[in-house]
Amino acid sequence: MFKEFKEFAMRGSVLDMAVGIIIGGAFGTIVSSLVNDVLMPPIGMLLGRVDFANLSIRLSETVVISYGKFINAVVSFLIVAFCLFLIIRAMNRLKKKAEAPAPAPTTKDCPFCAVAVPIKAVRCPHCTSELR
Repeated sequence: MFKEFKEFAMRGSVLDMAVGIIIGGAFGTIVSSLVNDVLMPPIGMLLGRVDFANLSIRLSETVVISYGKFINAVVSFLIVAFCLFLIIRAMNRLKKKAEAPAPAPTTKDCPFCAVAVPIKAVRCPHCTSELR
């Protein structure tokens, strides 16, 4: 059983997924800091010195709706989604360049003498046969 687990865990796709999850978590932390520490303070200052993280509605002694934290989460999501959009867009452009179509052929082979002749030729210059 240990051997099977080792083979499963060492597959390329599993390792790629693990690296993606770890990098994604780190990226999420960076985006959260960007939103909470860099973007929201100036936005709050422009809106009259509002600290979004502290915006809430108290329904009772124990029930508080923290809609400011929700606003921060939405902004974080939008930044992550935009970054992923840019990454996927760049990858698609690279893929299109890599999959560029082959140039159209400019010659064809004569069926009689196997010599390459221009694609629009009607007769083979080598054996003078008529080409179709």
